[in-house]
Amino acid sequence: MSAEIKNERGTISISNTVIAKLAGYTATQCYGVVGMCAKTSKDGIAGLLKKENMDKGIKVKTDNNVIDISLFIIVEYGLNIGTIGETIRSHVKYNVEKFTGMEVSSVQVNVESVRVD
Repeated sequence: MSAEIKNERGTISISNTVIAKLAGYTATQCYGVVGMCAKTSKDGIAGLLKKENMDKGIKVKTDNNVIDISLFIIVEYGLNIGTIGETIRSHVKYNVEKFTGMEVSSVQVNVESVRVD
């Protein structure tokens, strides 16, 4: 599925993968975020995704040009997870709305793991 912007000159379609990559890049730029992750279905272990597979750690739903985003992240040990989550929510919402011109109704941040050095 994709989001569509229609005007008098035509239609622009933005795929959910593009929105996911934008959200993932924005989230990984926030302080305290180690990276995006995807759970393996058989053992529930979260693994760090490389930048080219970042969109696999993000779920995007579009409906009537309203976007819902769920992020699955790994954070750095010793930082306030609530503050990291709020920072990610606000930055992702702002950037996705700015670049797509559509409303982001929700950004859910799911902390799947903590990296301990």
